[in-house]
Amino acid sequence: MVVRNGRFERLLIQRESDRPQHRLGAGAIGRVAAVDPGLKGAFVDLGAPEPFGFLPLRKSDRVAVGQKVEVEVSAEPREQKGPALRLIGAGEGEPRLLRAAPTVAETLARLAPGAEVMTGPAAMRASLEVEEEALAPGALFAHLGVRLSVERTRALVAVDIDHAAAPGRDGRRDKGRANRDGLMQAARMIRLKGWGGLVAVDLVGAGHDGAAMLAAAKASFGDDPAIAYGPVNRFGVLMLSLPWRTTPLEERLNGLDGRPTVETRAIDAVRRLALALAADTAAPYLTLRCPPTIADMAESLTARLGPRARVKADPALPGRVEIDEG
Repeated sequence: MVVRNGRFERLLIQRESDRPQHRLGAGAIGRVAAVDPGLKGAFVDLGAPEPFGFLPLRKSDRVAVGQKVEVEVSAEPREQKGPALRLIGAGEGEPRLLRAAPTVAETLARLAPGAEVMTGPAAMRASLEVEEEALAPGALFAHLGVRLSVERTRALVAVDIDHAAAPGRDGRRDKGRANRDGLMQAARMIRLKGWGGLVAVDLVGAGHDGAAMLAAAKASFGDDPAIAYGPVNRFGVLMLSLPWRTTPLEERLNGLDGRPTVETRAIDAVRRLALALAADTAAPYLTLRCPPTIADMAESLTARLGPRARVKADPALPGRVEIDEG
């Protein structure tokens, strides 16, 4: 994760269960499996299980079924769809990975060049906190006098900026500052969630200075050329479009039922055990007691923590985990 001014700015997740061909920035040789004129694109077999990648085609692009192409992942899978691809050129040979995607360390160095890298207990605690914040539908920023709601539907991301009581601040008399602060926090939360697409921001108040709000939005969301900004409409709503690049956080952590997957629960439990081991160096052993449904995966992960870490399946703990000495 990246932290600026005490706030989480970015959250990066890579898991060993990820398909390397589907990670953002990965390069591969693919075979065109189908061409869909209606979608103006082609589906490409990257040598990984389906779903296949989708390659948007320009008018000048000519591809045929069975053709080999070199591509790069421009957006990770989401909504049970395969990754979006960018055409590099003609390819040769069987579908395969050519270039691995950037590692977490490489991406962190690009996002925060020269920043101090922290590991250990502080980073472990932060990893638990950032997921909780990123999955929340909104937040109260009492020191700013702003209450924020950020929710995603199939059509768009809806952001509502509202006033909140704050000592020494009358947000109703300073809607400009409330909106600027709200836009900054909304952009941060959307980055944490890994969302893109159409974003509708319901600003505080009416009769906005459109130019000032557009400048505030660009300062918050950035000057990426792939971002499209619209004007504030007569209803006080600012519209913009963000590029999709990463798998949304809720899809990374949760299953189709909206609940954390077995893998997510096992990783979370082992992180808590690792944190407990770092905090308690005197105990000869610490045992993670967890439901049988996650014990197998948790045991394979716990083995990496050393001989002091143990796992015990406990049917009496259907929905939680506990850490005990011995």
